[in-house]
Amino acid sequence: MPFIDVRVAGKLSDSQKENLKSALGKAVSIIHKPESYLMVAISDGADLWFAGKKQPDGAFVAVSLYGSASSQNYSRMTGEITRILTGDYGVNGGALYITYTPVSDWGWNGSNF
Repeated sequence: MPFIDVRVAGKLSDSQKENLKSALGKAVSIIHKPESYLMVAISDGADLWFAGKKQPDGAFVAVSLYGSASSQNYSRMTGEITRILTGDYGVNGGALYITYTPVSDWGWNGSNF
C-alpha cells in the first residue's frame, strides 16, 4: 500500500505525468511493494523554496507505505527517484527532498489492513 506524492516546481505535460507515474510504478519494487497497490499524486507548478530562495526546478516527494522497508532500500529508492526526476524532468537534485513515512494502520475499501 504505497502512496507517492510528487510536487514539482516546473510544469509537466499529461504525457510526462503518465511517464513519471509509470517510472515510479517500476521503482516501487525497490521497497518491496507492488505497483498494483500503488497510488501516485503528481502536482506540478508548485511554489517551492529552499534555503529562502524560490526553486524553479525543485521538487518534494513523500513516500508513505504500509509497513516499512530497510534503510538500504530507502537509500536505493532515493537514488532511483533522484535519477528519474533529474534525468527526465529537469529537477535540480540539490533542490529535491524525499521523505519516507512507514504507516502501521492503512485503510482501503472500507476496512484497515
